[in-house]
Amino acid sequence: MKNREDLKGLTIKELEDMLAERMDEFDNLNIQKATHQLSNPIKLRDVRREIARIKTFIRQHELAAEGQTENV
Repeated sequence: MKNREDLKGLTIKELEDMLAERMDEFDNLNIQKATHQLSNPIKLRDVRREIARIKTFIRQHELAAEGQTENV
């Protein structure tokens, strides 16, 4: 799991790739939960929070880019 400092230095493309990976992992964990094969239910919560964290950083990048274009 990446912390905030690790995510700050990533580009939007890297964040989007990481988001896609985490979304796939979240889907797989949900399937495991539905079939009662999930060994660590806390992992589901952690991945969901990491998805939210990544989405937040993507949005911050978007807002920063919008702010730069408005000033030009």
